[in-house]
Amino acid sequence: MYTQALDTHGREPVPAAEGAGPAARFQARIDADEKIEPKDWMPEAYRQTLIRQISQHAHSEIVGMLPEGNWITRAPTLRRKAVLIAKVQDEGGHGMYLYSAAETLGVSRAQLIEQLLSGAAKYSSIFNYPTLTWADVGAIGWLVDGAAIMNQIPICRCSYGPYARAMVRICKEESFHQRQGFEIMLTLAQGSAAQHAMAQDALNRWWWPSIMMFGPSDGDSRHTAQSMAWKIKRFSNDELRQKFIDVTVPQAQFLGLTIPDPRLRWDEATQHFQIGPIDWSEFYAVLKGNGPCNRERLEARRAADAAGAWVREAAAAYAAKHGGRAPAGASHG
Repeated sequence: MYTQALDTHGREPVPAAEGAGPAARFQARIDADEKIEPKDWMPEAYRQTLIRQISQHAHSEIVGMLPEGNWITRAPTLRRKAVLIAKVQDEGGHGMYLYSAAETLGVSRAQLIEQLLSGAAKYSSIFNYPTLTWADVGAIGWLVDGAAIMNQIPICRCSYGPYARAMVRICKEESFHQRQGFEIMLTLAQGSAAQHAMAQDALNRWWWPSIMMFGPSDGDSRHTAQSMAWKIKRFSNDELRQKFIDVTVPQAQFLGLTIPDPRLRWDEATQHFQIGPIDWSEFYAVLKGNGPCNRERLEARRAADAAGAWVREAAAAYAAKHGGRAPAGASHG
């Protein structure tokens, strides 16, 4: 899964003290599609942008385990249960890859976790919506993971090497998650009238939040231009959103489901599907902590952190006794 709230803060300028020489050489490497590695010189603004984006991505993977984990004990069959367990486990692994990538930029995992638990760091607002029925698990896989894949594949070509390499495996696993979700929706859509209605209801509730996953429109996005110049991002928010819409609408038609947008239409001139206006007030309200499950999600993470304190303390004590380093995340995780 992926976080959309990556460009909702002000842009950090490149400090003048770093000089035009190193900055120019750095940009030349970016323009030549060279990978920037942890020990290479980089503008402080580049480093801070990556820390924010990668950490928010990691937080989203971890918090994203909660909506689906809620259905593990209630999955309708043993096969569905096993697949869902594997998927939730994958998401936890994605978070660990990404925290490790962020640590290469000089920030500790303990700092990142503390930012999440305190509410200072953002994660994807889409995980602040509830999973009311089994069809929601399908909708998350189909729509949310589908949007994530659209967003993440270009990050495999991100200019920062550790982030790009982490995304290769993540994208492979996310593709399975999307297929799992689509299969659930297909089974429900082709089932009884009640099952079809359940699938339609899930689509109705998850369509617009999924559309918002790509972040604010380009005109309102504060970081897109700089992130694209640094090749952290390869496409703008609106470009990725349009790709997702063009792929997903035919899938909904195949399922026999109706996109909840009366203004949706095919534009022959542009060869794209055009949608109605997006309610950005909802997006920003959820982002500010006023979504249906914001408080519940953070309380769950804080409870998990507190419950695991004794494990971290034991690991740190063992490391101290044997003169070694404590395992990564021994102070948090």
